[in-house]
Amino acid sequence: MDKRLKFALPKGSLQQSTIEVFEKAGIKIYMPEKRTYYPESNDPEIEFMLIRPQEMPRYIEDGVFDAGLCGWDWLMENGSDLEEVSELIYAKSGFRPVRWVLAVPEDSDINSLNDLEGKKVSTELISYVRRYLDERDIKCEVEFSWGATEVKPGVLCDAIVELTETGSSLKANRLRIVEEILSSTTRLIANRGSFRDTWKRRKIENISLLLGAAVDAEGMVGLKMNIEKSNVDKVMSILPSLMNPTVSELTLEGWVALEVIIQEKKVLEILPELKRAGAQGIIEYPLNKIVY
Repeated sequence: MDKRLKFALPKGSLQQSTIEVFEKAGIKIYMPEKRTYYPESNDPEIEFMLIRPQEMPRYIEDGVFDAGLCGWDWLMENGSDLEEVSELIYAKSGFRPVRWVLAVPEDSDINSLNDLEGKKVSTELISYVRRYLDERDIKCEVEFSWGATEVKPGVLCDAIVELTETGSSLKANRLRIVEEILSSTTRLIANRGSFRDTWKRRKIENISLLLGAAVDAEGMVGLKMNIEKSNVDKVMSILPSLMNPTVSELTLEGWVALEVIIQEKKVLEILPELKRAGAQGIIEYPLNKIVY
């Protein structure tokens, strides 16, 4: 019997960035139809399905899926018993954690958590926020928000706990952040029974390695160049390398080839300096994966 791994992909804000990370990892995901919930891929051993991340921990815990990608926030919200395989730091619009923050209208008199006493808070992360406030002995009403949460403070509630990456949406709605409640990153999670299965565990760990390598390569590039041996120390002093550069002899006597991995944003400032230090034939190339 052909083996298959049932894998849940997050539908919604993380969907496109997740597909892009998979593609960099070498697993190409595509939709046979625009509205389908069953993406196809170039890996015949994986059955993909799109599912809302809010529900994913429960379905993976119940064994509907073997594994999936879900935010730490929804794992904390659901409190499911799962195997956390790895952390992957990427989000909707960047490779950084997202934050759940307490936000209020700009003119609100709420300036700390303690000021929530007797107030009303609206959020989608309702179970976690209730626990968070209970642990700090703050008595207030926490209600579930079905969406459009940013428009509610000052009209339908006193404050909100909302997800943000940059804070721009909150600012556009004339809200200010009082405090960060939770920082969240994407996690590769697995059903505990599936993770005990030898074949499934190996498959999940392979996916974890490939996705992690793709995330680690984000923002990094490789540089190759030729240098006279007498200029090597000068060039090395310019390079902020991930690891020691690779230096190899060329057939041209007195010359070496140097290769290094660096942050792409550094190239703009150091490339002219490398040229002035004697580097020639400089090549910059993108990286899909870095495996440490």
